[in-house]
Amino acid sequence: MNALADYAGSSSESDGEGRATKPTKTEERSPPSTHVPTNLSALKKKMQLNVAPLVHAKTNGRSIVPVDPHAKNLGYNPRIDEMYGPIEGPTNPNKTSQEAAERNIISGYVEDTGISDFAFEEQRRTFHAYGYASNPSAGANVVGDRKRAEKQQNATAFEGVRNSGPKRKREHRGDAADLDNYQGPWAKWKDEKTTAKPTDEQMEILKSYKVKNIAESGGKAKKDEEVSVLNIDDAQDYQGRTFMDIPRTVPSGVKLDSDDGPEKCYVPTKNLATWQAHDKGVSAIRLFPRSGHLILTAGMDCRVKLWEYYGKRRLIRTYVGHTMAVRDIDFNNDGTRFLTASYDRMVKMWDTFTGECLGRYTNGKIPYCVKFNPDPAKQHMIVAGTSDKKIVQWDTTTGEVVQEYDRHLGAVNTITFIDGGNRMVSTSDDKSIKLWEWEIPVDYKHIAEPGMHSVPAVAMHPKGRWMAFQSLDNTILIYGVGERFRINSKKQFKGHLIAGYAVQPGFSSDGRYVISGDSEGKLIIWDWKSTKIYKRLECHTKVTIGCLWHPHEPSQVITCSWDGTVSVWD
Repeated sequence: MNALADYAGSSSESDGEGRATKPTKTEERSPPSTHVPTNLSALKKKMQLNVAPLVHAKTNGRSIVPVDPHAKNLGYNPRIDEMYGPIEGPTNPNKTSQEAAERNIISGYVEDTGISDFAFEEQRRTFHAYGYASNPSAGANVVGDRKRAEKQQNATAFEGVRNSGPKRKREHRGDAADLDNYQGPWAKWKDEKTTAKPTDEQMEILKSYKVKNIAESGGKAKKDEEVSVLNIDDAQDYQGRTFMDIPRTVPSGVKLDSDDGPEKCYVPTKNLATWQAHDKGVSAIRLFPRSGHLILTAGMDCRVKLWEYYGKRRLIRTYVGHTMAVRDIDFNNDGTRFLTASYDRMVKMWDTFTGECLGRYTNGKIPYCVKFNPDPAKQHMIVAGTSDKKIVQWDTTTGEVVQEYDRHLGAVNTITFIDGGNRMVSTSDDKSIKLWEWEIPVDYKHIAEPGMHSVPAVAMHPKGRWMAFQSLDNTILIYGVGERFRINSKKQFKGHLIAGYAVQPGFSSDGRYVISGDSEGKLIIWDWKSTKIYKRLECHTKVTIGCLWHPHEPSQVITCSWDGTVSVWD
């Protein structure tokens, strides 16, 4: 106990950290205490030791003020070792420089930055067009295809590829006083070829395709030949009228030769008829102009067929001439001719009555859409949107390419004429909308925003004031057709699933309803004013790719699907 007492007495001479303190003069004169505490807890409390070592800060003679890493303002000028030192405690030698770096998210450190809309759009389009874009965090370096970036000297989509070779020359512009022969800035290149005839190499490729589709009557299509089969016996009645003539009377009692549609339309509720139109999926349907008494269907079985709309809905004629699936079809103004665009890279013009192929046109690329110019004086002009980012214009009288519109950065999906054929609206996979003046290959209006999606199908309102754009974000957007072509933000139709499919939208004859198919085989009907869904019809077993409201029947809608069927709803 005496030893414990001595230890207790000596421990009273140390501070809280175990360091010995210098005794005062009073303490030096007094002898050490020999009192032994009887309370054991008090004894243990006095026996506690602080074993933490004494660590001196390496201040080099000055004090270090810690810097808050989240502080935005500092009241003094800190040194570099204070700014970039470890946040807490010593540096972990086992961490790499990447692990030791400061981070505010799991994957790294994110800073707020500002970038203009033009700079963002420039780099986005450059990446989609050329496969590379500038790296914003590494100066002049690029991300993506670096070899192509070096070859093109980091040229952006707005600058174009910098060609170090000789500059391509154009033909003479002509005299501006001579209005008929003046070409101006749209003069052709001297080495430009404007013929629509395929080259020898392209002909070998086209000849390599094999026609393996047989018409229903047993006729076979040979290579590079077109076959048309009449599937009815009574092509003419006792008065000499053919299936091309508009019927005077129909079961519903409507007048098909009238230019006016029904005053009020109603939502269809039941199925009138369904027939197997093609062995494979149906890609497009078109009604006979003005009357709608005939239906033209394009199938993935390489055939195009003409059907009766009224009566028994018989198959009238089969047109066989393509070697791959038919993508798009279009009638001229009077319905005597129609165009077909196929994945075999050919555009063909047919006589509706005789089934004769009147013309073949190709530029070696896949045509995704094809249209006649609706102007009666320009019915010999056709345009096609192709996979090589161009709109090609042919003159059917000569078979030559007379104009190319090549301002898009992706495949052209749709072409829609407005203003009586004097202007065109085109959409593309580059997620943009362009407006063109007829025969002027420079777009006068370009619509593209970062939030836009690709538009694979477009429909015109019966009154001609609005256009419906089927966007791949499962939304139908409405644009006003006028001097200021712009979006109507109050008119957006949602509730259907079409992402990944070129589903064709439509309008009722009076403009009160908007219709569209979807990927689940349904037909969706919206109210034009409230944009609310009126009805959902279970139509097909596969995607409903097209729908048309009959121009004279107030409540009849025709749908087609990838299951190969065509249905009529009333």
